[in-house]
Amino acid sequence: MVKRISFPRVEGIASRQAHTDLPNASYERELGHEGFYGSATQMYHRHPPTGWIRIEGPLRPRAFDTVKLDRMFSSPWQATELLRNDFVSVRLWCTQGDMDHLVRNGDGDELLFIHQGKGQLYCDYGHLAVAEGDYVVIPRGTMWRIETDDVLITLMVEATGDHYGLPEKGLVGRHAIFDPAILDTPTINNMFKAQQADNEASVIVKRANQLTTMTYPFNPLDALGWHGDLMPVRINWRDIRPLMSHRYHLPPSAHTTFAVQRFVVCTFCPRPMESDPGALKIPFFHNNDDYDEVIFYHKGEFFSRDNIHPGMMTLHPCGLTHGPHPKAFEKGVKAKRKETDEVAVMIDARDPLTVADSAKKIEWNDYVDSWKGSGK
Repeated sequence: MVKRISFPRVEGIASRQAHTDLPNASYERELGHEGFYGSATQMYHRHPPTGWIRIEGPLRPRAFDTVKLDRMFSSPWQATELLRNDFVSVRLWCTQGDMDHLVRNGDGDELLFIHQGKGQLYCDYGHLAVAEGDYVVIPRGTMWRIETDDVLITLMVEATGDHYGLPEKGLVGRHAIFDPAILDTPTINNMFKAQQADNEASVIVKRANQLTTMTYPFNPLDALGWHGDLMPVRINWRDIRPLMSHRYHLPPSAHTTFAVQRFVVCTFCPRPMESDPGALKIPFFHNNDDYDEVIFYHKGEFFSRDNIHPGMMTLHPCGLTHGPHPKAFEKGVKAKRKETDEVAVMIDARDPLTVADSAKKIEWNDYVDSWKGSGK
């Protein structure tokens, strides 16, 4: 057993509390472990910690414009992979029409976030309507397919070799952020029964990123009923009630929606801004030294970023300071906004992420230079 060296000290000019009443003309930077859960120190700098004039080498903030991905695919196994490591795969799937086959993921649980459109999902457990803003967790091994008349754009986050769960909510209790009772599940309704037939049907199974096709003389989605505690679940971001503090800017970990052993998925939802005069009104500069941070921007104006539009995705790798853009910092200091209207999905990955070639083709290469400025 290894116990971290941990005993608070104060040196030089510092705030008495993190993220509040910063010393004049200073910029706070948090060095932390375990994604805001572990040991941490706040530094107070004369200059913005993101005020670099150049970065040379592979480690840099990166941004990708998925709006430029205009290819449609009939199967989620054809979805465009953007980022991956051994424990998570992030893909974007654009489709329209009815899937003519079933799919089954043998590699891990699948999380779908519906960025655009709506459709009907059929799976082992029944029928589930899906629409813009929905998260759908599909357990590993579940057979499923989607029918849609609209263009459906879905962010897919695979928990490779693992399963999605809910985060520990500690002092705020199990009903905070969202009550688990609000999670919707598939039903064996008339729509599900109507699609059952004795026509030949195929299931394409993904295992170790290889595909195998199983063919049946009937539709295998033929369940009469089920009982248990393993099933797909759905929640819309509009059902999430974010934690708030008018006197303190909460870290991203306070907005965790789903947890896996090697990464977490957080949701940034509209909320009031901090109103206490001494509280930060924007995300604090931080290192987040144990995680690569990915944010997919769904809708609204992103209060910590500039020149970012819905459908973009950013990657802030471990090893570099993360923080607001200069214009966003200025707005925060002047408390120009009273509430946020952004909706975004954040993935914090414990292991380094690899950028796929398909993502490099839609990369905004000047993103690294977008912090140039005084931040004042």
